[in-house]
Amino acid sequence: MKPLFVFEMANNHMGDLEHGIHTIRSVRDACSGFEQDFDFAFKLQYRDLDTFIHRSLRGRSDIKYIKRFEETRLDDDAFRTLVAEMRAMGFGTVCTPFDEASVARIEAHGIDTIKIASCSFGDWPLMERIAAAGKAVIASTAGAGEDVIDQVVSFFLHRHTTLTLMHCVAEYPTPDDALQLNQIDLLRQRYPDCRIGYSTHESPANTEAVMMALAKGASVFEKHVVLPTERYAANAYSADPGQIRAWLAAAERARRICGRQGRYEPSPGERNSLHSLRRGVFALRDIAAGSEIDDSAVEFAFPPAEGQLTANEWSKYARFTAREAIPAGAPVRHGAIAERQLRGRVLDAVTRVKALLAAGNIVVPGKSDLELSHHYGMERFDEFGLTMVTVVNREYCKKLLVMLPGQTHPEQYHEKKEETFVVLHGELDLWLDGEHQRVAAGDVVTVQRGVRHRFHSRAGTVFEEISSTHAKDDSYYTDPAIADNPRRKTWLTYWM
Repeated sequence: MKPLFVFEMANNHMGDLEHGIHTIRSVRDACSGFEQDFDFAFKLQYRDLDTFIHRSLRGRSDIKYIKRFEETRLDDDAFRTLVAEMRAMGFGTVCTPFDEASVARIEAHGIDTIKIASCSFGDWPLMERIAAAGKAVIASTAGAGEDVIDQVVSFFLHRHTTLTLMHCVAEYPTPDDALQLNQIDLLRQRYPDCRIGYSTHESPANTEAVMMALAKGASVFEKHVVLPTERYAANAYSADPGQIRAWLAAAERARRICGRQGRYEPSPGERNSLHSLRRGVFALRDIAAGSEIDDSAVEFAFPPAEGQLTANEWSKYARFTAREAIPAGAPVRHGAIAERQLRGRVLDAVTRVKALLAAGNIVVPGKSDLELSHHYGMERFDEFGLTMVTVVNREYCKKLLVMLPGQTHPEQYHEKKEETFVVLHGELDLWLDGEHQRVAAGDVVTVQRGVRHRFHSRAGTVFEEISSTHAKDDSYYTDPAIADNPRRKTWLTYWM
């Protein structure tokens, strides 16, 4: 979705229809060339002045805003003409109503989006009428506390309204030290179901704020605009067409600097630069064609040759077999080897473990590490394996153990620790010194020191281990091939 830029005319049409049309056209010219990157909309303000201003105060020239509103009054036909001009210039249409009668005018004029001004944020009679209009809503939050924002968000989202929240500071113009752009972060984190934007009132010469707001993730921007003439002067916070163009250019530059939302793809130049600084894989001894290349057969040294396998590609998840003989001292090149990656198997296993935990309504403490035991390698994990989550390991130990359907945990025993198993979900076949028993959810089994034990799960199970302290050197497998396998464990931190 492109960032949306909303140009706020407010009363800067000056009650002069021809001036308003010229303003729209001048802003359209200022946007020229930015259409590929941004969407644009123009915004009016509607007040039903005959009811909005209290009857006892109408005509008061000594009250600033009454004088301003009444001097810039336009009739319904004039507003319709401005809306038609906005559409003719390719702008989306937005309008801020300050009373219920103005919402009806918005509906009659077919305006796309309703904007709630900060002063009306929490005006419940007005917001009820706005919600009834069934249009998308943009709402400025200046001055509102989190409790009020929570209420307004809940109000509109429960009515299935498309809602954008705008960070806004209602000082005209807003000095730099009052811009509070970190509020964009707060709004994005607190209201993930809303689009977040920035309604600006800083000096129109300020282009840094829009760049920072865009970098923080704001995607809707609102700015007051003005077309100065000999008759109509600009105020301190409205941007003229030249300032609008500079503002958009800054936003476009910020967007290019920030780049894509997901993880970026490095360029070929970056890839080549990084490869040239990595360590290459070299044969320590002659490697025969058809043989698997293990740690003992290679060394890692700088610099790498073109097409050479690097240390960054050498991991416990990767298996390499020589397609052709590789002499000692030679670089191990991609063209000379066949490669198998096991990481996909690991991720698939984690997905199935999470599903079993969910099926058993098992709550896993946050930031718990996951340990996959693949006794004969990940290739045989569906046949032989176990997944463990260590909850605590002090003088006492608690683990969650997960077995996928069809898995067997090979026979082992412990000399130092005694274990008690509590089955939380599913059934488990258990052999203690060769004697079989089947246990199910709710059953408790204690395994004393020195007792040989193995498990099998037909349909998948989760059980809890409670024991004295677990020591890494206290698991003795009756099959010596398991102890001889240096790659029988995989640990994951970011798995939940």
